[in-house]
Amino acid sequence: MVSIRPATADDAESVHAIAQEAFAHYTSRIGRPAVPMSVDYAAAIGAGKVWVAGERRTDGFVLLENTDDSLLLDVIAVVPAAQGSGVGSALLAFVDTEARTRGYTRVTLYTNVKMTENLAYYPRHGYVETGRESVQGFERVFFAKDLGGSDDAGGFYSA
Repeated sequence: MVSIRPATADDAESVHAIAQEAFAHYTSRIGRPAVPMSVDYAAAIGAGKVWVAGERRTDGFVLLENTDDSLLLDVIAVVPAAQGSGVGSALLAFVDTEARTRGYTRVTLYTNVKMTENLAYYPRHGYVETGRESVQGFERVFFAKDLGGSDDAGGFYSA
């Protein structure tokens, strides 16, 4: 089982490093660094928006934002060495639980169209594509997951 807890100020450096490592390979595809590589994670942690996964070390994290009608999974990142180990799935399940705790019945997220792995990953976790749009020069694909009243697991990311 993957342990997930709110991030603290002591996690800011590792969260930033994970974002750099997890998204670096997309820079050449997109033509510039992905948005999660430039987030001020110390500020996001200070605002209570980041949760980290891992026991002795941080293997991944999520950054969540409340919106009017859904919980936005703004960033999800897993260190490449831990990808495929269930950390991402655990984080996505956590996001569903957190959304319900906050009174939401829907989780939303977006990813870059050139992050093709994500376009297949999110539907496997219950997300449905809801649209595509160019935002600040990034070609984004938007997804939503209806949580309804069930206890299924699911998740997100950003570009």
